[in-house]
Amino acid sequence: MLPGLAAAAAAHRCSWSSLCRLRLRCRAAARGSSDRRERQNLVTFGSFSNIVPCCTLNQVKLYSTNVQKEGQGSQTHKMEKVPSFDEAVKAVLKKREYGPKYTQNNFITGVRAMNEFCLKSSDLEQLRKIRRRSPHEDTESFTVYLRSDVEAKSLEVWGSPEALAREKKLRKEAEIEYRERLFRNQKILREYRDFLGNTKPRSRTTSIFFKGPGKVVMVAICINGLNCFFKFLAWIYTGSASMFSEAVHSLSDTCNQALLALGISKSVQTPDPTHPYGFSNMRYIASLISGVGIFMMGAGLSWYHGVMGLLNPQPIESLLWAYCILAGSLVSEGATLLVAINELRRSARAKGMSFYKYVMESRDPSTNVILLEDTAAVLGVTIAATCMGLTSITGNPLYDSLGSLGVGTLLGVVSAFLIYTNTEALLGRSIQPEQVQRLTELLENDPSVRAIHDVKATDLGLGKVRFKAEVDFDGRVVTRSYLEKQDFDQMLQEIQEVKTPEELETFMLKHGENIIDTLGAEVDRLEKELKKRNPEVRHVDLEIL
Repeated sequence: MLPGLAAAAAAHRCSWSSLCRLRLRCRAAARGSSDRRERQNLVTFGSFSNIVPCCTLNQVKLYSTNVQKEGQGSQTHKMEKVPSFDEAVKAVLKKREYGPKYTQNNFITGVRAMNEFCLKSSDLEQLRKIRRRSPHEDTESFTVYLRSDVEAKSLEVWGSPEALAREKKLRKEAEIEYRERLFRNQKILREYRDFLGNTKPRSRTTSIFFKGPGKVVMVAICINGLNCFFKFLAWIYTGSASMFSEAVHSLSDTCNQALLALGISKSVQTPDPTHPYGFSNMRYIASLISGVGIFMMGAGLSWYHGVMGLLNPQPIESLLWAYCILAGSLVSEGATLLVAINELRRSARAKGMSFYKYVMESRDPSTNVILLEDTAAVLGVTIAATCMGLTSITGNPLYDSLGSLGVGTLLGVVSAFLIYTNTEALLGRSIQPEQVQRLTELLENDPSVRAIHDVKATDLGLGKVRFKAEVDFDGRVVTRSYLEKQDFDQMLQEIQEVKTPEELETFMLKHGENIIDTLGAEVDRLEKELKKRNPEVRHVDLEIL
């Protein structure tokens, strides 16, 4: 029995020494190789001999190991593994380095293929077509092509990359020439319309001036224009500084309201590639410029005339016509003010907000300007009439000059408020916290969503909202939704056919790509659900966390 044990021990020492020598040789080869990945594989093999010291060389399997020595070609070692009952062998997929050639698997649309590679639609019919999920709401899916196929087809059509580059240059020059010719034609067309008259049918945008804020603005333009005309007549007749301030006030109101009408007509224009989110902010821009105009034209001229009246007081003629015009102005401005108040109340009820909060947040900038201007007009008429009355009673023209300063101060306060509120809106104001909470709860109650982070909901104007959030999806729910659409018998058969790491990699890549597509479909579903339940939400950006 002792000789048997001695023989077994000798065999063990022989096997152990063989593995140690092999380990030293592998380490030496690893030090001479410049490829870091190969060093990791060899060190793993060396440590494997410590785990299984009694195994022989034919019991070890080394996956994809290429050892390249200096001055020699590559030498591949492939050894088969015969597993035993106490072994635990772990196969690890090597990290793949993705070079520039891998981007040839990218997809490209037909329009880009024709524009960037100078191909025709008939050329694309011969290529492989792949149906992909569409990012647009109006289409379910669309056709794409492999970029490598498109590049190969372009070389087949044009012969060489140089010929393709020359064709691109020629087409670019033709496009520039076309744009220049189009610009000249548009200029000639404008001159033709100016000479013979514009016979273009009335635009649909004119209908916005018969309802809502457009109607309020048009009514204010008509009334303030008439008031401006009669106030200037009264100022010329009386020479009153207060009447001059009121005439300037009405003139500034008329000009600013014309600017508001321009902003309203621009705000309903259809979005274009240069302005993908539309022109709804034009109302805020017009209101901001209007506030600046009120400050410069209305407040500035009123203060100037009041100061000049204090420095050089002038006697005032009969104020009877001035009182009559101020009375008519008070009635007309009051009527415009009531129209603006009714419109704002209706809009505030539709938004579920109080009248005061709706005005303070400038949710409807055009009507807001009319409201403040007409309020200032009514108060300005009252101030002017009071100061003119004091001047008529006492015979002191200083009261009239003080009235001009009071009207100018009132206009300055109104302009400051308009500038502040519209600047806040243009900077990107958030919607109501209750509305943000409702949108967030809608997402969090979905089974595929674990959590919502970094929520931003901004008001784009005209009742349009842009919603952005980072979504932490539940991978198990997304994967289960993918598996529900699969044939389990076929999938089990594919799993049973997996015998090698290469087959396992192919299986995982196939279903992994499909699961990613399923995740994209989940994002589209959530975006459509948000827009359906909240019509004011026009743009949704959900980022996967």
